[in-house]
Amino acid sequence: MLRTIGRRLLLLIPTLFGLSVLLFLWVRALPGGPAVALLGERATPEAVERINELYGFNEPLYVQYFTWLGRLLTGDFGSSIQTGRPVLEEFFRRFPATLELSIAALIIAVGIGIPLGYWAARKHGKAWDHIAVVLSLVGITIPVFFLAFILKYVFAVQLGWLPSDGRQNPRIDATHYTNLYVLDGLITGEFDAAWDALLHLVLPALALGTIPLAIIVRITRASVLDVQNADYVRTGRAKGIGQSTLRNRFILRNAMLPVVTTVGLQAGLLISGAVLTETVFAFPGIGQFLARAIFTRDFPVLQGFIIFIAILYALINLLVDVSYSVIDPRVRVQ
Repeated sequence: MLRTIGRRLLLLIPTLFGLSVLLFLWVRALPGGPAVALLGERATPEAVERINELYGFNEPLYVQYFTWLGRLLTGDFGSSIQTGRPVLEEFFRRFPATLELSIAALIIAVGIGIPLGYWAARKHGKAWDHIAVVLSLVGITIPVFFLAFILKYVFAVQLGWLPSDGRQNPRIDATHYTNLYVLDGLITGEFDAAWDALLHLVLPALALGTIPLAIIVRITRASVLDVQNADYVRTGRAKGIGQSTLRNRFILRNAMLPVVTTVGLQAGLLISGAVLTETVFAFPGIGQFLARAIFTRDFPVLQGFIIFIAILYALINLLVDVSYSVIDPRVRVQ
């Protein structure tokens, strides 16, 4: 197992190297070059020349790339053009917010998706099955930003049941150790702060978790249908094995492998795909800051954040692969 994990971690090296090359070429391929992109309307020939000289943009491409890569390997991701602070600092200031939102969305997606998919498979061909399929199709097709605006308008603006933006009421004087606001409130015993942070999570988590929920429902339903019609399940029924044993040990456990794969992929996508949700709800995570960096052409932030997200995505997939052997002993990670 340790050798497998080591090999998978080593595979990160060529993956991240390829990503760094693509990122570097993307920035250099912008119309007018990165200097014009940075200066915007102030891009006079003299200013462009000063920026090119300052950042080394007038050097050959391979020299620029290896200079930039060398700084990355030493942990120097540059500084944000928006704030002037190091990219590394900006990422870790905002990552707990995105992590908390992604966990909440994943809990909603898994907590509802797997039972609903399993129930639809058990009621195959009946009304509940058709309802689950229709709802999953709606969940997949509805755009995240549209659903986010609808949820915000109905539950925050019209009904006033839930907060419309932010992570916590600014009037609450809460203590933060981990910057995971709900966890911090529970750790410190500030339950009013934890409850308020949880309320702020509900709407963005619902909006972000809808598509993963719909996908998990469909994958669970299809996997359970496939397994419950397998020969070993029919043999178990013929031998008189109890329904609870059949469901838990024969059907659910064997049906979970594709579901776990889907959950792992969706977890990675939640972290990397929270841009629209965080923007609509003014949720101060990496997605909102990344969206702002796109509009302001803050290239150090874009490059640094994308590399960090790629690392997280690869590590999540590694955890999914390792979990296979826990769910099904017949599977051994190679």
